[in-house]
Amino acid sequence: MIDPIAVVGTGTGIGKTVVTAGITRWFHERGVDTRAIKPAQTGHPPDDDAAFVADACGDSEAATCLRYLDPALAPRVAAEMADEELSYEELRAACEDAVAETAAPIVEGIGGLRVPLAGDREVIDLVADLEATAVVVTRSGLGTLNHTALSIEALERRGVDIAGIVCNEYAGATVAERTNPDELERMTGYGVETVPPLDGESPAALATGVADALSASFLERLSTADD
Repeated sequence: MIDPIAVVGTGTGIGKTVVTAGITRWFHERGVDTRAIKPAQTGHPPDDDAAFVADACGDSEAATCLRYLDPALAPRVAAEMADEELSYEELRAACEDAVAETAAPIVEGIGGLRVPLAGDREVIDLVADLEATAVVVTRSGLGTLNHTALSIEALERRGVDIAGIVCNEYAGATVAERTNPDELERMTGYGVETVPPLDGESPAALATGVADALSASFLERLSTADD
């Protein structure tokens, strides 16, 4: 069994789900017992990240969501608005159980690291408590340097191992995009992967595109993150 992989982001809507799908599919195609775990899904319906990952892998068992909430808000706020109980301890225990049931668990974050999860705990608390190795997904264009560096610093302060940074929807169309990967490596000391725009394709094609874009060395590093 490898350490849990936490696919986290610098914000909402930056591509955590498609990167999660790509990594999960890569493991799945190699016969590894893998499952993507979404601790909480807000905005459901229609949003269902676990269903997207399962569809991308062609296997309903390839992903699971532990809690669904209707309001499209941070989980803690969504539960409050829906007048539902959301316990961090119960959510953490459910994540730990799901992690223990698979050889290659992949936990997808919710929004950014400081998003309120439950009670006074945030997404970053769960990542740290699970002793996960983080993959940080970020935007490619102007503005990403600050958001990414701050996210890396937050993870480091909590003692979270970081596998690398993924700049999503990288087209290299602007000077900022073309220089950001090298600048992020200089600023953070971590390797940067780039994934090109893959809009308009099926979940399976999107996941394959992500896996094809990520370097072999990066994926192999994820697969050998032993306890």
